[in-house]
Amino acid sequence: MKEMTEIRWHGRGGQGAKTACLLLADAAFASGLYVQGFPEYGPERMGAPITAYNRISRDPCTIHSYIYDPDYVVVVDESLLNTVDVTAGLNPEGGIIINSSRAPEELRPLLRDYPGAVYTVDARRISEECLGAYFPNTPMLAALVEISRVVEPEEFVANMESSYRHKFAQKPQVIQGNMDALTAAMKEVKSHEL
Repeated sequence: MKEMTEIRWHGRGGQGAKTACLLLADAAFASGLYVQGFPEYGPERMGAPITAYNRISRDPCTIHSYIYDPDYVVVVDESLLNTVDVTAGLNPEGGIIINSSRAPEELRPLLRDYPGAVYTVDARRISEECLGAYFPNTPMLAALVEISRVVEPEEFVANMESSYRHKFAQKPQVIQGNMDALTAAMKEVKSHEL
């Protein structure tokens, strides 16, 4: 991981982008890193586009603003590619991770000539198989960690299991499904680089 990694999340209200952003902050903090995780609120309604941000650093971070030039962008809802400039300011040395069943090269024409790496993971299929319902945030979070290495993947999985055991103490039956979704997404993320 470089000194500081900045991440921007794009999703729709109710898909868990904000939750994934905060879970990443928790996992990075548990790994001894300095973190920021915060949403940008617009119209707060189900299905409305939302944006969330992470900063993860080895040193204390004194920047307190939105992220305009992220290293990574996570797109939780593929339909946003048609309406939101998800690649705005995106560092070509980083990458964009999109929830899609399509191959990364199929989506590249929708990315406004972004020259960096494009990754896809079928978060719908993974979450439905592992969790029995559509919760795309867990697979998208895992794909981001696998690509960016902002937290070492093994440490991330251990931190997430601990977090889920605490969060779902009253629903232990959902822990294994979430763990399965994490590991499946880490194995299945696909890339396309120019």
